[in-house]
Amino acid sequence: MSDADQVDLSSVESTAQVVIPSDPLKRVIGQDEAVTLARIAAKQRRHLLLVGPPGTGKSMIAQALALHLSRPTQEIRVVHNPENPERPFIEVKNEDEVHKESQTKEFAEGELIEPKNAPINVAERLGYRCRNCGAYSSPKERTCIKCQKLKSAETNANNNPFGDIVSGLFEQMNVAGLAGNVGKDRVTTTRTRFGKEEVVVFEKCGEMVRVLDQEALEKRRDWERQSPRKVLVPLDRNPFVLATGSSETELLGDVRHDPYGGHAQLGTQPYDRVVPGAIHEAHEGVLFVDELPHLGQMQRFILTAMQERRFPISGRNPQSAGASVKVDNVPCSFIFVGACNIQDLEQVLSPLRSRICGNGYEVLVNTTIPDTPMNRDKLVQFIAQEIVSDGRIPHADDQAIATIIKEARAKALRIDGINNALTMRLRELGGLIRAAGDLAVVEDSELITKKHIIKAVERSKNVEEQIKDRYGSYSKGLGTDITSAQKERSPYYFWNETKDSMFR
Repeated sequence: MSDADQVDLSSVESTAQVVIPSDPLKRVIGQDEAVTLARIAAKQRRHLLLVGPPGTGKSMIAQALALHLSRPTQEIRVVHNPENPERPFIEVKNEDEVHKESQTKEFAEGELIEPKNAPINVAERLGYRCRNCGAYSSPKERTCIKCQKLKSAETNANNNPFGDIVSGLFEQMNVAGLAGNVGKDRVTTTRTRFGKEEVVVFEKCGEMVRVLDQEALEKRRDWERQSPRKVLVPLDRNPFVLATGSSETELLGDVRHDPYGGHAQLGTQPYDRVVPGAIHEAHEGVLFVDELPHLGQMQRFILTAMQERRFPISGRNPQSAGASVKVDNVPCSFIFVGACNIQDLEQVLSPLRSRICGNGYEVLVNTTIPDTPMNRDKLVQFIAQEIVSDGRIPHADDQAIATIIKEARAKALRIDGINNALTMRLRELGGLIRAAGDLAVVEDSELITKKHIIKAVERSKNVEEQIKDRYGSYSKGLGTDITSAQKERSPYYFWNETKDSMFR
C-alpha cells in the first residue's frame, strides 16, 4: 500500500494493517490548508502563524515543515579578536570548507599507534616500556607491573632510600601542575623515510602514542598560528528549534560570567564564553514558538531578527564580566512558525503579525472535519500513528476503531456543537487511545478492544466532567468545596478578609 492509498475501513481488521506515511506532513490529518501552506513555507522560506486551540496539530505541523527543509549548509564560529578581545569576530564557513578543514585537522593530529610499535627508546622515555624487563604498561604506572621495579632508569640509579617517596611526591606535584615536566610527554627524534631524513615527534595520548611526521607538524603549526575560535552553531544540527517559554538569554544568547574577567592567564577569553540563542541555533531552519503571546515584549526581538537576519550576542547581566562583550552580525536566517490560541491572538504584537503576513501566512486550524469515509480513513491512520509512536501499547481491532470514531463524533458535537463531524482535538483523542492501550496491557490482551475504549472513555474524563457527574454541575461542586472551607475559616480562601494581610 503506497502513501497515497486510502485506508478501506471495512477491510481493516486492526491498525497493524495501516501503513503510516513516510512524509511527515502526510501524517498531519484534518489540516489540509495548513499542510499546503507549510509545504509552500518550506519551499519558499515563508513564515507561519498557526491559530487554534491546544491539541489540534500546530506543533506537529511546525516539526513536519522543518523535516521538509534541506540540511543546513553553514557553520557559525566565533573567533578571538587579539586587538579587542571583547569584540570577537564571526566566521561563517560553508559545508565544503568545514569538511575540508576537518580532514586537514585530522591529518594535523597525526597517527595513533600502539606503544609496542614505537621505537624502544621512545617507548621507554614516554613511560610505556620498562627498561628493566621490557614489559609494556600504562604510562600512569611508575612501577612495572611485571618486575615491580621502577620503569625509569634515572630513578632506579638513585640510591636514595627514600627515592620511592620522593618520586611519588614529584608525581603528585606533576599531576597538580606544581612541578616542572618530571616525565616526558613528547619525544622529538629523526627517522629516515624514502631515503630522506625527517623530524618526527612521538606524544603521549592515553594508552596510545601519537606520531607526528614533518608534514603533520607543519599543518599543526598552521593551525596554531590561527586565532583561537570555537563553533557557535555547528553544521550538523537539528533544523527544528523549539523556543516556547524561553527566557531572554535562551532566546537571544548571552556571554557567560567569568570571575577572573577574562584574564589572559587565569580567566577564559571572551570569545569562548559566548553562548548562542535559539534564534541563532535556528539559522537555516525553523524557529517554533508555541503560546507566542507569553513571550511578551520579547516578540519585538524576534521581529528584528526576522527583518535583519542577523542579531548580536551580548552579555545580558549588567553585573557579569560578560556585560562588556558583544558579537555583532551573528547570522539568524530562519523560518518563523508561531502558534497561539484564538483568545490570545490580540496579544501578538501587530508589527510581528504584519511581518508574517508580508512574508508568510496566517492559518486558523480546524477543530472539526466532515464525517466522510475519506476523513474516517484519515482518523484510522491517526490511531495507528499514535499506537506506533507510543511503542508500549498493542494495536486496536476493528471494533475498537469504530468506537474511537464514534467518540470523535461525540466530541465534535459536545465541544464544538457541530453534527456529522469528527473532532480534530487530537491530543485528547490520543490520550483516550493510550488509556485504552494501558488497560489492554494490564489484561495481557493482544489487541485493544471495544471494551477497553469504553472503559477508557470513563477514565479519560477531565476533572470538570467528573465534578459534573458527581455533583450535577460544576458550580454545585465548587459551592460544596467552598462551603466546607468556610466552616474551617481557611485563610487560603479568605486572605482578603484578614486585617494584617500582606496582600492589602
